[in-house]
Amino acid sequence: MKTEPLPKFPARKTLAKLAGLRPVVVIDTREQTPLEFSRLQSRRGTLATGDYSFHGGEDHLAIERKSVADLVGCCMGANRERFFRELHRMRGFAFRRLLIVGSPEEIEQGQYRSAIKPRSVLATLSAIEARFDVPVVFRPDPADAAWQVEEWVWWYAREIILSANQLLPSRNHE
Repeated sequence: MKTEPLPKFPARKTLAKLAGLRPVVVIDTREQTPLEFSRLQSRRGTLATGDYSFHGGEDHLAIERKSVADLVGCCMGANRERFFRELHRMRGFAFRRLLIVGSPEEIEQGQYRSAIKPRSVLATLSAIEARFDVPVVFRPDPADAAWQVEEWVWWYAREIILSANQLLPSRNHE
């Protein structure tokens, strides 16, 4: 019987700490208008990359959140280079997402304050997915975006806990 290798998750020591815990969303201290979470606890913390992660998984899960206006601002000039450096750092994370609060239609219809053409913004999103291997996900409003972050954190942390349970010695006594 062939044993499947475990996915790349935190070291055993970290797994043991996480095995019995509910995940806590970590909100980067630089996030000016953080999402409001209703199902998971959250706390502020300094993240090296991204705006959201979870306690104990800060080096494994990174979610960068942008509004459509923020995204458009990141598509040109010095902001573009800074944004691309952030995305480049995200490549080292097992789970990474660019979460855009808004819709593709807002971009297609140019519903933002900038002279940049919608085609350029959409091409930048395609480049992000291709160059940095960072999936781009749209959610229509902050409440839906918060719900999505909680889903990702819950399911990713759950995978770590399942891995921890496989690695830890059995507590059953025969």
